[in-house]
Amino acid sequence: MLEVSHCRPIETALQLAEKGIFLTAPNPRVGCVLTTADGRVIGEGHTQQAGGPHAEIMSLRDAQARGESTQGTTAWVTLEPCSHHGRTGPCCDALIAAGISKVVASIADPNPLVSGQGFARLRAAGIEVEVGPGADESRELNIGFFSRMVRQVPWVRMKLAASLDGKTALDNGVSQWITSEPARADGHAWRARACAVLTGIGTVLDDDPRLDVRLMGTSRQPHLAVVDSRLETPHDARLFEAQRRVFIYAAVDHPERRAALQARGATVILLPAVVAGAPGKVDLAAMLRDLARREVNELHVEAGSRLNGALIAQGLVDECVVYLAPKFIGEGRDMASFGPLTDLAQAVPLSFSSAEMMGPDLRVIARIAGRDRF
Repeated sequence: MLEVSHCRPIETALQLAEKGIFLTAPNPRVGCVLTTADGRVIGEGHTQQAGGPHAEIMSLRDAQARGESTQGTTAWVTLEPCSHHGRTGPCCDALIAAGISKVVASIADPNPLVSGQGFARLRAAGIEVEVGPGADESRELNIGFFSRMVRQVPWVRMKLAASLDGKTALDNGVSQWITSEPARADGHAWRARACAVLTGIGTVLDDDPRLDVRLMGTSRQPHLAVVDSRLETPHDARLFEAQRRVFIYAAVDHPERRAALQARGATVILLPAVVAGAPGKVDLAAMLRDLARREVNELHVEAGSRLNGALIAQGLVDECVVYLAPKFIGEGRDMASFGPLTDLAQAVPLSFSSAEMMGPDLRVIARIAGRDRF
């Protein structure tokens, strides 16, 4: 098996796939490179917006625009070519028709409509198939897509901005701005890559936020999901100003409030919790499954301490992106409220992924230990 560090076309294909981070949702981020027998690159492409051409089609079009023949060439692609009719036609059929002689793919598509079937169709057409180089990188690039297909829930990423002593706001609720402009801009980039942003009714009522992407250019706004047990979201809330879908998850129905929110374009979903000790609360695990059915790959959480704590306590968070400002606040609001624990062994274990300066602030990315093993 080729290693990605010794496989230049796959390295290039992965770089192309990265261009789809803010573009392709809910489809995976995929890159493709076409090379001749002597290693010359004749076509490159990456997957476009949902409903648009996939990476393989873009690379074939690129080769055609260059006046190159694709007969006998090798396609280096970061995910198994699709074999079904979805928003577009099967990419493996396009590769077969183009006369490709070999396909080197990073990893099998976890979508049960594709998984292994694309490779089988290519091999049945006499095309040599090799799988493996760049598998870890491709999977990481599409961690949300893999999560939705394998676990049937989105990859849940919680964003937190706090002082060095872990406070997200003053005791009176004031939080603008604990972190710097570079940190806030980076936070918007994480919003932009997600399929949906999740918040709670407390944040909506306290801050009246838009929770859209404004500090960077984007071709699409992520959906917004609100945990609002009693349908208290004001019909004139600023969150309705952005052009996007809004999902409001409630536990108790109020027909007049529901009608007012639906009139603003919101989709109201009733998901009362059935577990003991949570009367009148939204079933958060069921909410994640519902969001997955709505094709949410990555869910970006920006909420208050109670919803953060509930998600963490129920084991529903996969990753945290934490911005720490170089200041002490003292008494204030916490990142997440849950517990109290009675033993340190009950603490939620984390694994640090990275630490990087964002202007004067420190961005730490940590994953719940073992959550990416699926």
